[in-house]
Amino acid sequence: MYRYSSSSKQFTFRSDSPLSNDQIAAHAPSVLATEAHESRGDRYAFIPTIQVIDGLRNEGFQPYEVRQTKVRDQSKREFTKHMVRLRHADVIGSESEVPEIILLNSHDGTSSYQLLSGFFRFVCSNGLIAGDIQDDIRVRHSGKVVDDVIEGSFRVLDDIKQIEGRLDAYKSTQLTFDEQNAFANAALQLRWDEGKAPVTAEDALRTRRFDDRKSDLWTTFNRVQENLLKGGLYGRGTTGRRLTTRPVGGVNENVKLNRALWTLADQMAQLKAA
Repeated sequence: MYRYSSSSKQFTFRSDSPLSNDQIAAHAPSVLATEAHESRGDRYAFIPTIQVIDGLRNEGFQPYEVRQTKVRDQSKREFTKHMVRLRHADVIGSESEVPEIILLNSHDGTSSYQLLSGFFRFVCSNGLIAGDIQDDIRVRHSGKVVDDVIEGSFRVLDDIKQIEGRLDAYKSTQLTFDEQNAFANAALQLRWDEGKAPVTAEDALRTRRFDDRKSDLWTTFNRVQENLLKGGLYGRGTTGRRLTTRPVGGVNENVKLNRALWTLADQMAQLKAA
């Protein structure tokens, strides 16, 4: 069991076994909100996220990770946007990665229920999110939310079966040194789109474990994803001052960068296959 966090924006908790409600409450209290934020009107149908999770549990889904964005307005802490990553009992992954369903929601009006597909890579604890899936499913806070989310979750599982074929293509696609650097430089632009990156492509490609000393697209993608999202890279700011990069903390930022990196990897695979 482990956890990692960024003190400035969010807190994330992940376990090797399904999370209990007590664990979820301790690390992402907005998941267990008992009412909507006071800013919501009468037309807003409040369906607590934990009620949806319980419905998903009954259908074989179990939560393994929760993430909640920290907010400056503490009155919204119990209602802010959150992410829950779940697995289905009947879905068997490989020794290296397993498919997951990503559920997003809030109770302050900043998000509807949203379902995405992803993969969890065990060796580096990477939580990947597919960038261009067929169904980016959104469910409004009205009607039969629980039933709609459950139905949507099974649709995402069907999409994952198609996406798994891409993983095989990524793993079999070998990149040259220059191609790896091109991938890393493009990823740096995605991460620091408003200024010069404080680290280099070499830093983004840094290998943290022996088994990741490979040149295939899948391994390159995961090395870059891990280094950029988890932070901890030593670099220099625009003034030349030494710094250490921070993790990508907020839920929105995590989803945006994760999906952009996936799309970048898919585009690289298409170029190599052409």
